[in-house]
Amino acid sequence: MIFSSDLILFIFSLDKNDCNIGKNIYNKCNSRKELKPYMIKIDATDKKISDLLIEDGRMSCSKIAERVGGISERAVRYRIERLIKNKVIAIHGNVEAEGLGLVVFADVFIEVEPSLVLKIAQQLAEYESVSYVACSTGQNDISIQVFAHDNNELFSFVTDVVGQINGVRKTHISFVPLRIKDDHIWHIPSFCVQED
Repeated sequence: MIFSSDLILFIFSLDKNDCNIGKNIYNKCNSRKELKPYMIKIDATDKKISDLLIEDGRMSCSKIAERVGGISERAVRYRIERLIKNKVIAIHGNVEAEGLGLVVFADVFIEVEPSLVLKIAQQLAEYESVSYVACSTGQNDISIQVFAHDNNELFSFVTDVVGQINGVRKTHISFVPLRIKDDHIWHIPSFCVQED
């Protein structure tokens, strides 16, 4: 299998009173005088360390210290541990689907019987060709991302497998011919960096 050492960033959790889109996130981060108990202060050095780990998830602490400058290897190690412990970052290998010959990628939106949403979502998560499963609101109940070798394989999976699951009403395939920004390569937003 081909892996890329990337970094998943989980920046912060918003509670139900917070708005989770665009400008409102920016305003909430910038206007926050006091961090919530589950949020830690992220400074420019943390962001630089995180960015370097996205570049190479196996980069040594000594190499990171050298590239950041003005910080010891021990301090880098401490900061990485703190960021991981506080669920700001997670480091792991990511599968590169194209390297496995899975060159077709699509989002599939699924409408299901309301009482079966979680059951069907959990069932879909068991399929190895499905890389992402989420319950959603609005027109569709479940959103999945699927990788396949070709269009026919993807179409067959959606019609012969997903479409045959008890409780599935309707599916909509949206092919993804080009990815501009991928969610597994997401940097800490600058507006969440706190100045000293």
